[in-house]
Amino acid sequence: MKQSTRALDKRDFEQLSQFRYQMRRFERFSEQAAHADGITPLQYLLLLHIKGYPGRDWATVGELAERLQAHHHGVVALVTRCEAHGLVERRVSEHDRRQVEVHLCAEGEKQLARLAELHRTELNSLDGTFTIPQIDL
Repeated sequence: MKQSTRALDKRDFEQLSQFRYQMRRFERFSEQAAHADGITPLQYLLLLHIKGYPGRDWATVGELAERLQAHHHGVVALVTRCEAHGLVERRVSEHDRRQVEVHLCAEGEKQLARLAELHRTELNSLDGTFTIPQIDL
């Protein structure tokens, strides 16, 4: 059965605009916080996705590429830069020697904890203003 769709109206566009505005404000906050802490926004996201990977405290480059929505070779370069700064380390998997795990180092853990706390405070300040558009198509 085919669902009918309606044309988007002014209110729909306002909701979409507001949602994108709030997302961009949060992204800009995140970018500025990362730079102020001495790392790039992508480095922060890499640390976050390693620590936040479901079920474990490490991730593969392929899994990180998916989380970052980036190309594999770009994530390899990002991991290399983070490794040079002592934020992460690569380890050959004990279960599959072909697989490389990316783990946080102590410095990466500390930097991530500082930035995550700032992000939590910012998210709490956005309570009630960051809403998902309700567009019935």
